[in-house]
Order: sequence, then C-alpha cells, then structure tokens
Amino acid sequence: MLVVVLIVALVYALPNLYGEDPAVQVTGARGAAASEQTLDQVRSILNQDNIPAKSVALESGTIMARFASNDVQLKARDALMNALGDKYVVALNLAPATPVWLKLLGADPMKLGLDLRGGVHFLMEVDMDTALSKLQEQNIEGLRSDLRAKNIPYTLVSKAPNYGLQIQFPNSADRDAAISYLSPRHRDLVISSSGKNMLTAVMTDQRVSEAKEYAVQQNINILRNRVNQLGVAEPLVQRQGSDRIVVELPGIQDTAQAKEVLGATATLEFRLVNTSVDAAAAAKGRVPGDSEVKYMRDGQPVVLYKRVILTGDHITDSTSSMDEYNQPQVNISLDSTGGNIMSNFTKDHIGQPMATLFVEYKNSGKKDAKGRPILEKQEQVINVANIQSRLGNSFRITGISNPNEARQLSLLLRAGALIAPIQIVEERTIGPTMGQQNIKQGLDACLWGLLASILFMVVFYKKFGLIATSALLANLVLIVGIMSLIPGATLTMPGIAGIVLTLAVAVDANVLINERIKEELRNGRSVQQAINEGYKGAFSSIVDANVTTLIKVIILYAVGTGSIKGFAITTGIGIATSMFTAILGTRAIVNLVYGGKRISKLSI
Repeated sequence: MLVVVLIVALVYALPNLYGEDPAVQVTGARGAAASEQTLDQVRSILNQDNIPAKSVALESGTIMARFASNDVQLKARDALMNALGDKYVVALNLAPATPVWLKLLGADPMKLGLDLRGGVHFLMEVDMDTALSKLQEQNIEGLRSDLRAKNIPYTLVSKAPNYGLQIQFPNSADRDAAISYLSPRHRDLVISSSGKNMLTAVMTDQRVSEAKEYAVQQNINILRNRVNQLGVAEPLVQRQGSDRIVVELPGIQDTAQAKEVLGATATLEFRLVNTSVDAAAAAKGRVPGDSEVKYMRDGQPVVLYKRVILTGDHITDSTSSMDEYNQPQVNISLDSTGGNIMSNFTKDHIGQPMATLFVEYKNSGKKDAKGRPILEKQEQVINVANIQSRLGNSFRITGISNPNEARQLSLLLRAGALIAPIQIVEERTIGPTMGQQNIKQGLDACLWGLLASILFMVVFYKKFGLIATSALLANLVLIVGIMSLIPGATLTMPGIAGIVLTLAVAVDANVLINERIKEELRNGRSVQQAINEGYKGAFSSIVDANVTTLIKVIILYAVGTGSIKGFAITTGIGIATSMFTAILGTRAIVNLVYGGKRISKLSI
C-alpha cells in the first residue's frame, strides 16, 4: 500500500518540475470555439511576422501558442490581436510544460499564487458616461410616466447637458402645473422653468456622486461573482481611484476566458414589440417617438417600444440546455421583484409579441481625448415570441445560435449584469510581487531548515533517524502531489510556511516514537517489545497533538481570507500526510528491517 501511494503521489508531483512556457491563448469571442482554419491563420500570422514559436496547437476549441521568452510572447500577442480583430479573444498565459504522458494521467502542476508564480493583472475602468446616460434615460421615462398619469400634456422631451432633460409644454400653465407636481416626487432632481413654456431637470450633485459610487461598488461585486464562476483561488478584486478596478488572478489556467468573462458587458432587455408599424416604414426608420428600430441576426428590422420591461439586473440564476427541438436555450430565474414585474406585465399583454434584446458594449477602435478606447453599444434582437400566458419567476430564452454561446450567456447573466460598462485598459502577466530574491531566500530558508531537521535526526537516532528522514521526504512528496490534485488550491509563501510547519510536526512525531522506544529498552524490554510498545505508547500523544493543530487549522480556514487560507490548506494536508508517514510509513520500514529477526541491539 505504501509503495502504491508513494508512486501515485510522485507521478502527480512530477509536473511541478517541468516549469511553464510563456504563451498566447486564442479563443473565439462569446464562447465560440477556435477551428483548424483559425489554427492555420495563427501560424500564418506568426510566420509573416517572423515570430518563432515552440509549438502552436488546438486543444478543446482553444489555440495555445508557446514561446521561448516573455519578449517574444508580447510581440506575438500584439501581432495576433491586430490581425484577428474582435472576433477572437487573444490573451497572455503561462502554459505548463508538462509532458504529454503526464497530461494523459491527469497530472497537472500546482497553481502558484502571485507571490510565487505571478499571474494575470487586469486594470479596468468603469464607463461613467454610459452609467449616467442610463440614469438620464430612466429619469426621462419616469417623468414621462408621471405626466401621463397626471394627464398633464407635453409636446417634446429631449436631453440636456450634464445628463439633464428638457420638457416642452403647450403653455406656461401646463409647465407650472408639471413643476408643482414633479418637484416633490423627484427630490434628486432640480426642476426649474426655462425659456418659453419649458422646464429643465438636472440631477443634484449628491445624486450624481451616489450614482458613480454605486456603479463602481456594484461592478466590483459582480466582478467578484464572475471570478468565482471561473473557479480562481485567492483572487484580488479591489478599487483603484474613483473609477478603476484592479483584478489579479493567481495561477489561472484560462486567461482568454477570464479576459472575456471579466470584460464582457452583456445583459438582456425585455421589450414589447410595436406591431402597429409596417415593415416598409420600419426599414426606413420612420417610427413613433416611443419606439425604435432594432435588428435580428439576419438583419430583419424589429420595432420595439423604448420602455424596458425588465433588465438583467433582476436575474438570480441562469443555465443553458437544449429545448425539445434540440436547439440551445437559456433558462432564466428572476428575483421576487423581477418576477412580480414580469408577471404583472405579461398578464396584461397576453397574445402580444415580446422581444429579448441582447445588449453589449464593445471597443469601437476609436479613442477619446484622454487616449482611452471609446465603447460602442451593440444591440441585437435574439428572440421574439408571443406571450402565451402569464409568466412568473422562471422562463426560457431561445433563438441562440450555438451551445457555446448559450453557456457563455448563462454564465454572464448568472454572475450579474454590469451596472455600467467596463473596459480593460491594461492587461499584463506579472511576476512575483515579493520579488525573485525574496522568494529564493524564503525557499533557501525552508531547505536549510529541512536539512537541519534531517541532520538532527541522523545524529541523535542513527538508523532510526535515517528512517525518519525517508518518511520526511515521502511526506513532502505526498503534500506536493495532493496539492497538485486539489482543483482550485493555490500555493503561496504562507502555504510554504505551512509545509515547513508540518514537516516539523512530522519530525516531532518521530522524536516521540524514538524516545519511547529508547525508554522501553532502558526498562529491560526486548528489541521487538520495545519497538511495539514505542509505537503503541506514542500513538495517543501524536494523535492528540495533531488533532489540536487540525482544529486550529479548520478555524483559520473558516474565518481567514487569502493567504491565511493558503496557510491553513497546506498545514491541514501536511498534518494528515505526516501522521500517515510518521506512524504507518516508518513502522513499515522498521518491520521490513527488524521484523521477524533476532536483534540484540537497535541503532537508535
């Protein structure tokens, strides 16, 4: 059993010796898979730019190009981004250089934290202009609804500078009545008369400040949810300045997916279709003021009312599946507020068509005065269906082109719709945050500590010290192997400290056993009796010591965050493996060496 366990642990620990290659990863946008044609295109681009690659391969719909150095990697990334355009996601990666035979066994290296391996760093900027423009649209719709409810006539509603709005009335009496009615109902707006028969409404400074703060905080929460969907261990998502967010992903294996999921700004809007406008008028853009023209995938125009029934903000869960016609669909679950809105609306509009509008913000390729990319709003009607019955908290969306897109859309909706679009203004693969020198010194300290423990055991306990040393090395292999097997586990410097601590605990267990054997020999026991009583007598003490340590580790993992959890994970694994090697492992070797033999003296 020991031999089998050690061989398995060694196999799964081996990938950590092979290191990593700087790589560029290419995947299709919005979850689409890359093809053999894309692979040929990538190879052609690299050859044209004289960029040497160690290998370029297509695996599970993802193209991975490996390079000899970081400089070549960055050059390749720039060349591929310029040539492939926005139909593909091109991202930096560090790809494990694990041999194929180990990959076939499912053996992968440990994921290392930013302080050991580095990772991917994204600096994102919240588009405040779009956030405030959305709020401006909500204010316009709110004032329109209030005026209609009060039967106050108006002739024109238009946008004004500083995210305000203007409303034109037939006469001054209607304007004054509107100001009297609207002012107490909208205290976050400064409503005043302007010009002839016109009122102006501008958001207060406090409301603008609150909207900006809300946009950043909500986006941080949503990004954290999206990181959790990616399964990244110990990520960093924090605010930087007034409108920027830093995301650091240690040990990530799929940076292309991370880049697309984190930077995606997709959401849904459900709107009623205006069936009173004929197709010819819609094609020429002649529609009423309360409607606008949107387009299907095939380019067919659809006239939608501007009023949004529901947005993706109310979606609590979404999954992808196949419908009864074997076509991809996304199953939507709403919160109580969203469910009530959808229920109340659909009960009054049974038989009328409702459209699902997919909204996404993409880089337009242009830059503003500050050199920042300008985001362009892209909208597409992905589904139009008649409301057959009153809908509630759950329904489904069809009309999606492929299963990958359905999965990607469900992931984005499940993680949350961004309050305001964000764009990645900086992306880089970063090195260890503590510096290579500090890491080297830390690892050297661990190595010298291990050698000191080995030297102590050999000097004080001779052959039994060598047996304890073999158990110590086996313990290290087991810890590395198990850490490599656990999905999502990330090794950091505190994690290394946890490994060193558990090695010390393993030595402590052997010290207890060896001292108990020596005590039994001094009491006149035979060699075989002394060995048996030594292991038997020390067992309860070893278990007590390890269980108390394990309780502390569980508490640290439960209440700690980040590096504290990393320390707790390696310490917990080390406690289990040290008990296995210090008790079972050394006993098996001792039995192999001394079992069934007449021994008059022990080398201890």
